[in-house]
Amino acid sequence: MRQQELKRDLKNRHVQLIAIGGTIGTGLFLGAGKSIELAGPSIIFSYLLIGIALFFVMRALGELLLSNTGYTSFTEFAAEYIGPWAGYVTGWTYWFCWIMTAMADIIAVGVYMQYWFDIPQWIPAFACLVILVGLNLLSVKLFGELEFWFAIIKVITILALIVVGIVLLVIGFKTNTGTVSLSNIWSHGGMFPNGVQGFLLSFQLVVFSFVGMELVGVSAAETANPRKNIPSAINKIPIRILLFYVGAIIVILAINPWTYLNGDSSPFVGVFTLIGIPVAAGIINFVVMTSAASACNSGLFSTSRILHSLSKDGSAPKRVGRLNKRAVPSNALFLSAIVVSIGALLSKIIPEQAFTIVTTISAICFIWVWSIILIAHIQYKRTRPELAEKSTFKAPLAPYINYAVIALFAFVLIIMLFAEATRLALLLTPIWFITLLFLYNRKQKKIRILDSKI
Repeated sequence: MRQQELKRDLKNRHVQLIAIGGTIGTGLFLGAGKSIELAGPSIIFSYLLIGIALFFVMRALGELLLSNTGYTSFTEFAAEYIGPWAGYVTGWTYWFCWIMTAMADIIAVGVYMQYWFDIPQWIPAFACLVILVGLNLLSVKLFGELEFWFAIIKVITILALIVVGIVLLVIGFKTNTGTVSLSNIWSHGGMFPNGVQGFLLSFQLVVFSFVGMELVGVSAAETANPRKNIPSAINKIPIRILLFYVGAIIVILAINPWTYLNGDSSPFVGVFTLIGIPVAAGIINFVVMTSAASACNSGLFSTSRILHSLSKDGSAPKRVGRLNKRAVPSNALFLSAIVVSIGALLSKIIPEQAFTIVTTISAICFIWVWSIILIAHIQYKRTRPELAEKSTFKAPLAPYINYAVIALFAFVLIIMLFAEATRLALLLTPIWFITLLFLYNRKQKKIRILDSKI
């Protein structure tokens, strides 16, 4: 008989590294170049501000998940504490979030491949997608292993960059742009060379850099001992933000003044090229390409699991959520992969704009998901005070910090409206939510009609 339950095959080391992998991806390795171009050194403050906000989102998520270990994803507590419509809209929106993110990732794979080969972006993008689908079909344990090793590669790369940067600072290494020094951070126009406007405009790409942090919540249903592993992974997030984002950016700006960075390429690759180590630059390019593949791998995993969850509660067709003999939702995986392949098509049609468009849409939709988590947590504290009182993993400063973070997210959306590069995507994205609400109301109407006939 076919197994119809997801397996709890993800161990503590898998969860820890999935959490790390979720916070290091294309948004940092490729998007950091565009962010630095917009904000200059003030990008450091952007990462700190958004990172702190998302830590509070994750603490709220952790408390909600552990209040009922029967939850398989945050769509279930969204439905319980906000309403069935919230579960429906958030479930499908989270699927759409990761579809957009996976599109950005396979586009990035194509960009990185052009470092070595002068071929169209869409060819390696599509090849990467096919390979990842094949690997995801095997088992959740294999997914955990893939992410474990992908994440280790990312960590080693960033640590290597930081160590190399420290050595270059100590010896006063000279490049063709000057001497490596911490003063390079502020001596090219100050910390806010493009003013407050540049600082604010960087928020969209910084938000995109952090997408995937909530992946720990999606993997909860397949995590052994969630009461131990989930808090452990969430509580290490501040250290990861300081080391992998702030630390790496400080080193990059100390080696290479922000005025010399190219927003269309990875600053990580650029640093090793600048200091005259072309072999190392090629290795780093390979690493950031595997990082993009890893992020796409996470996207395929999360979209297939969210479709499985939606099919269980009747928000998606039952056949979409069926599991294969290895307990993998293969139909959901194929459906997601087909839609993600549009990213390869976009990289063929509009190679220059494709990355910005899909990252903007992804960031907007993730802001919705994170806000829903915070609102559900507010409702949980208000309507289930006795359950909240017994919580062993209380979210700090709740519910007041929830309101503050939601206000910050609203402010980011307003900024996107005034930025030419993100305005169109922001204006088009509401069509998605209107369509979902229409489909939800239509679904509820059919249910009422069926009930009336019984």
